[in-house]
Amino acid sequence: MVIVWAIIYLPALGSIAIKGEEGRRILPAVRMLQTGDYIVPQVGSNPYYRKPPLVNWLVAASFKLFGVRNEWTARLPSALAVLAVAVAFVTVARVSLGPRGSILAAMIWLTNIGIIEKGRLIEIEALYVSLCGLAIIFWLSFFLQRKSSWLIWLPASAFLGLGLLAKGPTYLVFFYGVVIAVIAYWKAWRLLVHPAHFVGLVVMMGIAAAWAIPFLYSTTSQVAIEKWSGQYTGRLRGLDFKFVDWIQNIPRALIYFLPWVVLFPFARFSKLPMQNEQRLARALSWGIAVPFLAINLIPGSVPRYSMPAIVPASWLLGLLCAANAWQSPRRWITHERIWINIVAAFVGLGLVIGAIGYPVTAVILKNRQQVKSAAAQINALVPPTETLYAVNPDYQPVFFYVKAPVNYVSSVKTLPHNARYFLVRNKNEAEALAATEWAPLRARPIARVRDYSKREMVLFKVAPAEED
Repeated sequence: MVIVWAIIYLPALGSIAIKGEEGRRILPAVRMLQTGDYIVPQVGSNPYYRKPPLVNWLVAASFKLFGVRNEWTARLPSALAVLAVAVAFVTVARVSLGPRGSILAAMIWLTNIGIIEKGRLIEIEALYVSLCGLAIIFWLSFFLQRKSSWLIWLPASAFLGLGLLAKGPTYLVFFYGVVIAVIAYWKAWRLLVHPAHFVGLVVMMGIAAAWAIPFLYSTTSQVAIEKWSGQYTGRLRGLDFKFVDWIQNIPRALIYFLPWVVLFPFARFSKLPMQNEQRLARALSWGIAVPFLAINLIPGSVPRYSMPAIVPASWLLGLLCAANAWQSPRRWITHERIWINIVAAFVGLGLVIGAIGYPVTAVILKNRQQVKSAAAQINALVPPTETLYAVNPDYQPVFFYVKAPVNYVSSVKTLPHNARYFLVRNKNEAEALAATEWAPLRARPIARVRDYSKREMVLFKVAPAEED
């Protein structure tokens, strides 16, 4: 299982430049290591309120542990989070799923398109989906093994607390969707009101509060609370609602679980050999479907929000595959071998994507990586011994690749007198040209570069007026 993970998730892990939201996970980590402030994440010169800092902490820890700051060390925490869930399937869930079912569930988890994509990027999804998955695996395993209520709730609550530090409470819909469905089929409603559950909630909130309270004291608490609430109320109010995107939510969310999602129409719970397995399959199907539909039907939702459903779906398919609980179409050969071949083909597809697809993609994109090209322009002009000042840069992944030390300032007027190189967005170019703070020296533009969103930035050098 570990070999399969390594083949899929490690090849070319650091060969493609950071993209999308990865910079928002990496640059705050770099800033934390520079300043020693691990409470308030920062993007550029501004506090970053939109997401909790667990992913930033993990990236910073990876940089510190390996002593190298590059794409590979930045993305490794996502890949390890994916591995942790696979390990939990084959260890914690082994008693409940059986040796064969637990291995199959782990393979299904490792080889679906959504997890392969997110597990090879340092974005939040791989981390918070994995934490939700670990909570579900521990809760469900210990419930089915009839462990004590304290063991059922407390380990899961610890993972849920870490999940709050990764993104926020959305994944609780998927955790409690599974929990309530299973409890309903087992008629074990007392478990919800057991003291262990309430203690678990305290543990979960306590883990989140251990960061949130110092964060609120270190920043403008009103702004932080408004930003946090806006992340969720904005979605519920559908502020960015687009009907065309909304009606595609469900099919696009199903794509994340390819190729395995195509097996669900052939599942037959009645073919499971034990009554408890049939009951569990029905409970999981409800625990997956209801939260999946509820999240994707929210007006402002996007498909990736429903990715936590991949974990219970992997458990369910592992259970079905182990028992060969399928019904073939009439024209197919109704033999167990055909399903074994399908499962092997799907696992093989995942191996091909990881071992061949990503390395080939890295070679193809080698000369098309805009962020690295922009950084190369800057590195060619700014000596690595000089400090590069970035004037209110907002989110700029290019700084990850700049060799010179980068300091952030809020405006041209706050640039220090000894500044010799600084970068501004083009809207601040006129102000930089008119600045007289360095007289008799003056600031002059020496390069124009495009950032990740194709906006222009201007690199200035402070030098004698007569210097070319």
